[in-house]
Amino acid sequence: MDNRPIGFFDSGLGGLTSVSALQSRLPKERVIYYGDTARTPYGSKSPETIRKFASQIVDYLVSKDVKMVVIACNTVTSLALDDLRQQHPELPIIGVIEPTVRKVVQSHCPNVGIIATKATIQSDVYARLLHNLDPSIRTSSLACPAFVPLIEEGIIDNEIMDLTIRYYMDDFVRENGFNHLILGCTHYPMIADNLKRIYPNMNLISSSEAVIDEVEEVLAARDQFAEQRTEEDRFYASDLSDNFIRMTDRLTEGKNSRIKLKKMEE
Repeated sequence: MDNRPIGFFDSGLGGLTSVSALQSRLPKERVIYYGDTARTPYGSKSPETIRKFASQIVDYLVSKDVKMVVIACNTVTSLALDDLRQQHPELPIIGVIEPTVRKVVQSHCPNVGIIATKATIQSDVYARLLHNLDPSIRTSSLACPAFVPLIEEGIIDNEIMDLTIRYYMDDFVRENGFNHLILGCTHYPMIADNLKRIYPNMNLISSSEAVIDEVEEVLAARDQFAEQRTEEDRFYASDLSDNFIRMTDRLTEGKNSRIKLKKMEE
């Protein structure tokens, strides 16, 4: 048993969807979350910058004595996972992409759409890993760079978001004929209701939820399940915007009193 917290981080508030999935599955586990809201979005930044930011945040989480780190960000997972594991070989560091790929393959999806940030799509990591496990899977990929800024601003239950989804995706869905869609960004579950309404026959596969499968497996293998909650969760952000506080409150059932500002050195 290990009552130390699990560290989660993302470029902003999207990784809170993974925290919510953890709390539903493993309610005894305690979380320390870091959202880099001052420097979001990551998806349009260079790989070198993304790796630098990720390294800073993981170092901070390690200083908080976490027992595991979950990269609740597809962009960071696609570009920095190997580097972070080399920097901290003693610590389990889990990314969101491989668990999602395994879930798709296990579901026997013959034709899969992938939406994500520009950096994740350009890395081609989803298509490559899917084809490595099952060469017969047909994949179609699309970068949707406007989704994250809109979600970070709280523009979700809004005609603007619906119009943006249709702008990016109507032709993509029609031309490629898939009915399974990977939400390859942890922000995207926040617009799942919009996607289901606009494309009612689409089966959505959330990277935010898939990563918790691997978290549970690693905790079991290392005998590190928490026996009890000894402290409250902690949430940190590099910029405490009103929307980050509001969305954290929404996704963590009113526990925003524990949100603190923590800036990273440039």
